[in-house]
Amino acid sequence: MDQDGLKETKARARKAAFARRQAVHSEARSAAGVAHLLSVVMDHKGKVLSGYMPIRTEITPVPVMAAMSAHGPVCVPVIGKPGEPLRFALWTPECEMVEGAFGAFIPATRQFVEPEVLIVPLLAFDRKGGRLGYGGGFYDRTLEGLRDKRPTLAIGYAYSGQEVDAVPLEPTDQLLDAIVTEDGVHWV
Repeated sequence: MDQDGLKETKARARKAAFARRQAVHSEARSAAGVAHLLSVVMDHKGKVLSGYMPIRTEITPVPVMAAMSAHGPVCVPVIGKPGEPLRFALWTPECEMVEGAFGAFIPATRQFVEPEVLIVPLLAFDRKGGRLGYGGGFYDRTLEGLRDKRPTLAIGYAYSGQEVDAVPLEPTDQLLDAIVTEDGVHWV
């Protein structure tokens, strides 16, 4: 498939994925995922953990981030300019937050760190570790750069209803190491 065809395929997949996620989004399902996510990240106590502040209908990792902040540094992504990788600002449950790019909240005072374990939001995933994001390539660039430096664990966090048979992938797309949903953990 040529580049234009792949972009169109991904655009259609994103539209369908937004609708699927909206249909399955609920506080109860989000809460059900917490124990599964916590079971994965607890094995990495003391390492710098990146979560995210949920936007739209994303499943929330905030309870896990709060629990892990007692065991080591936790950070959240800060989106910069298009084409740049993400930067990660230290986060605590008590820190003052301000609205950042795309409506995602970020710490008002930012001290940047590099995570070793990332909880990654997504629109759709497949069992091979494929991830469909929002289309900016921020996580792909970021994961590639971090993985060039050291082992970096990428954990996709989503509702089980966001699973698809196959995510359309480009050579620059970074695969997930695990996917966690309200139904359990799948290691790739």
